[in-house]
Amino acid sequence: MKKLSLRARVLTGTVAVAALGAGTFGAVSASASAPAAAPAAAVKADTSNRNLQQSTHLTVAAATKAAQATLDAAKKENQRVSVAVVDRNGNTIVTLRGDGAGPQSPESAVKKAFTAVSWNAPTSELAKRLEQAPNLKDIPGTLFLAGGAPVQVKGAPVAGIGVAGAPSGDLDEKFAKAGVAALAR
Repeated sequence: MKKLSLRARVLTGTVAVAALGAGTFGAVSASASAPAAAPAAAVKADTSNRNLQQSTHLTVAAATKAAQATLDAAKKENQRVSVAVVDRNGNTIVTLRGDGAGPQSPESAVKKAFTAVSWNAPTSELAKRLEQAPNLKDIPGTLFLAGGAPVQVKGAPVAGIGVAGAPSGDLDEKFAKAGVAALAR
């Protein structure tokens, strides 16, 4: 191995000392900075506050109950489907892929559930609207095929259930509605 010249050793040592000093200075200045600002005053959480909005969401337990009821309804008719339950914002709460369901069915179920909750209508009805507004199908994340049903509270959508995998959308939607009905029990 080649021995470093005196000049190279001095230069290397100087760089190491400078780096060490910069790190120490940074640590000292970070710890000596002004104390963190006090947290903002809490917003009073009451229904009269105009800045707050309340919403209703399904629990994971309720979404799972609906999804399982959907799979059970399909199984009674020897259908292999997947089911998805999404919240009011279209976020997936639960997805169950039934035994033997096709590989495309979980994604299709999520899209049908998202479509149903977005428009607060069964996807079979929404598919009919494509005749007047064919560009609806271009909205990302949607699927305008029968098989999705909204979950409503006082007429407002709080979730959507989507089913995919049966030989017809009518069957998919029938099973989705069985999931909705399970939430009423």
